[in-house]
Amino acid sequence: MKRFAILGNHLPRHCGIATFTTHLAEAVGGQLPDVDGFVLAMNDAGRRHAYPPRVRFEITEGDLGSYQRAADFLNVNQVDVLSVQHEYGIFGGKAGAHVLSLLRELRMPIVTTLHTVLSAPNPPQRMVIEELARLSDRLVVMSESGAELLRRVHGVSDDQIDLIPHGIPHVAIDDGSKGRLGVDGKSVILTFGLLSRDKGIEYVIDALPAILAVYPETVYIVLGATHPHVIEHEGERYRLLLEARGQQLGVAGSMIFHNRFVSQDELTEFLSATDIYITPYLQPEQITSGTLAYAVGAGKAVISTPYTYARELLADGRGVLVPWRDSDAIAQEVIALFSDDSRRRAMCSRAAAHGVGMTWPAVAGRYVESFSRARAEHTLRRRTSFHAQTLATRPAGLPEISLKHVQAMTDDTGMLQHAIFSIPRYDDGYCLDDNARALLLMTLLDDEGWDDPLMVRALASRYLAFVSHAFDRRSGRFRNFLSYARQWLEPCGSHDSHGRALWALGAVIGRAGDPGRHSLAGDLFHAALPAVTTFTSPRAWAYVLLGIDEYLRAFQGDSTVEAQRLNLAERLLDLFQRASRPDWPWFEDSVTYCNGRLSQALIVSGDRLHRTDMTEAGIRSLDWLVSLQSSSDKQFAAIGSNGFYERGAAAAAFDQQPVEACATVSACLDAYRVSGDRRWAATGRWAFNWFLGENHLQHWLFDPSTGGCRDGLHADRPNQNQGAEATLSFLLALQEIRGVAALDLRGAPARELQPIS
Repeated sequence: MKRFAILGNHLPRHCGIATFTTHLAEAVGGQLPDVDGFVLAMNDAGRRHAYPPRVRFEITEGDLGSYQRAADFLNVNQVDVLSVQHEYGIFGGKAGAHVLSLLRELRMPIVTTLHTVLSAPNPPQRMVIEELARLSDRLVVMSESGAELLRRVHGVSDDQIDLIPHGIPHVAIDDGSKGRLGVDGKSVILTFGLLSRDKGIEYVIDALPAILAVYPETVYIVLGATHPHVIEHEGERYRLLLEARGQQLGVAGSMIFHNRFVSQDELTEFLSATDIYITPYLQPEQITSGTLAYAVGAGKAVISTPYTYARELLADGRGVLVPWRDSDAIAQEVIALFSDDSRRRAMCSRAAAHGVGMTWPAVAGRYVESFSRARAEHTLRRRTSFHAQTLATRPAGLPEISLKHVQAMTDDTGMLQHAIFSIPRYDDGYCLDDNARALLLMTLLDDEGWDDPLMVRALASRYLAFVSHAFDRRSGRFRNFLSYARQWLEPCGSHDSHGRALWALGAVIGRAGDPGRHSLAGDLFHAALPAVTTFTSPRAWAYVLLGIDEYLRAFQGDSTVEAQRLNLAERLLDLFQRASRPDWPWFEDSVTYCNGRLSQALIVSGDRLHRTDMTEAGIRSLDWLVSLQSSSDKQFAAIGSNGFYERGAAAAAFDQQPVEACATVSACLDAYRVSGDRRWAATGRWAFNWFLGENHLQHWLFDPSTGGCRDGLHADRPNQNQGAEATLSFLLALQEIRGVAALDLRGAPARELQPIS
């Protein structure tokens, strides 16, 4: 083996990857000279970082294209083996699914280290882990409990699992460490790592009064910055609460907080100065902890709560376990260890002896053995020769999602309706329809892990505020049109706008993590839902059904909402059955706008209700709609808005609207998810390509320079205006199509990769 690569999060705070890479190179180099090891680093939100020399490629977390470019980079550079350091939250996509698109393209062996294995993963998390297992030649876990979860929860064979401990540095005992840290003569208790509420540090602080009463020269050091994800959601609230707690208990003079990332040299200095290390963590299922591994390897006396990894690592007298959230027990054990030097020294000796096998050189050697097994087994699992992929097996790329034009069209009130070219047109004001669409888009982007979550959440709050303002609680109805002077232009909006608002609100309830948005959306959803029983618009029924489907992601079992879903779905099915004929399998005597939403609502609702009659009717109507909107040269051609299509008459060819293409894309992708027929995924991509020039004018509707979308196609030219409806339709379609862009279609028969039409 001459060259290996490591894929992981290599920001300055994650110094372990650099150390791991160096020791791997040394371990392999001891057997083979001139070995080369380098890192592919995850870059959150495209920020620039000063990476060490071994970082040779940066992957932007939310940029699916950069994962595919990384795959090409690895293949071209003839890497012998890739080590993937997998943890939830560092890769883009739902549950980190973007990394799968990289791994599917590789021709070298893959060894994946799983830092977290959940006992009850949600469906996206389960899918990602099981696909990682399928794509990887070896899976590495750091504890026996992790291996047991892989076997029990995911059905992974023992033959594929390697148990390799968490690597640790060598920590030399230096009597001068306390002096250099300013704690000379003190008994030092240490907790280090990124701060978050599940660390339980407050329980150690609560134990300090009892400890200080017996050992007044004790100091508690909390070393580490607040976790970046915590900063995003609540800033430094947790740290400030801890500091206030210390002040209230009168122990602030014995507490030291170091709010920063530390280098490995600094960390070893702090460990050398430590007398007792404490991990008071609150997550029972935690299967690994680098901080605990470092403390044990450094030969420190350790007190911990009984999470899974601690029970395993501290067995046989290598540490002390205390009950959850029990400050009295923490105080008792600290006092007992300080009072019994022989017991504490024996514990330290046992920990240090166990840690010998966890040092970086030893761990690197174990990884080299895993790499060798992976390379030996690789020919049995994957192809060994490389064949460049054609577009038939590797679909054409997609534009990046840009919110430039959305931001340009949004002011303090909400999103404006129309634009002259790309300039917002104030004269036409705002409408609920577009702000509901914008709220839906922001919610979906936030849910998938958008690169700039603060910006997306701020926009989502603004659009939700508009939706809330549009609701008239006296009538139980939404208003739709608002002038630029902020005057409502009607007492009551359309059924369709009401339905779109409920769809967006349902998505917020089903997906948003922010409790404020979640609560407000829930209140509005329940207040606005009763009015739907009087609606006569089939499209309004469809939008509400899609919103109910989103709502029930969070509140499955809400009998009132489930009853409303059954009622609306049966009304929509009854409409189809009464209007449908063998040559006209449709819901009405006309095909007008947002047509795919009717089929989509039946497909989704039928699947959830286990009603095959609904699902089959939805797919049958969608099949007919796709054939209707396929031009003579097999391109997508939306039903024209200048007359639409009446039964028995000629279909209008123009104007073709982005909202229709968006509805078709979404319906096709749900047909794929429900039926498993990959041709529906291909059909969704076929319809989406209308935005990218596969239309009768061969003209892009999407404008990369602004991030907007042109309002439609005339017979002889595109409409150059870039209003809210068109732009949001494009972005919603792009967001959905990117979600299935990484489908592993290699090896599928050619007929499965062709559109239904």
